[in-house]
Amino acid sequence: MKLTSRVALAVCTAISVAAPAHAADFREFESSAFAAAQAAGEPVLIDVQAWWCPVCASQNRTIKKIVASPRYDKLVVFQLNYDKQKDEWRRLGVSKQGTLIAYRGQTETGRLAFQTNSEKIEALLDSAVH
Repeated sequence: MKLTSRVALAVCTAISVAAPAHAADFREFESSAFAAAQAAGEPVLIDVQAWWCPVCASQNRTIKKIVASPRYDKLVVFQLNYDKQKDEWRRLGVSKQGTLIAYRGQTETGRLAFQTNSEKIEALLDSAVH
């Protein structure tokens, strides 16, 4: 094996180890994409977050750890911006940032507000995918 091939292999290996793979699909919230995912019967999580919210940051880290499992490979996580998408979160019945809402198709399967407990977040995600 040539030196350049070994270096390339080492770099690829380092990148795959350093960057955690997420089975879920993370997207910015768009009403039309959300409606399409629901119509297709996909499992969905809406993550209402604000950049300045420490609870939101904690939830995001927890969600990323949980959805690294292949059982969440069909889950779509829509990240809804609390500061910029007020009409959208109001339509969903949300009153504050740090709200997580799970759906299986068009059916809401649960919601959590300002909750950072990893077991409760995982149970919410499971409600969407099972």
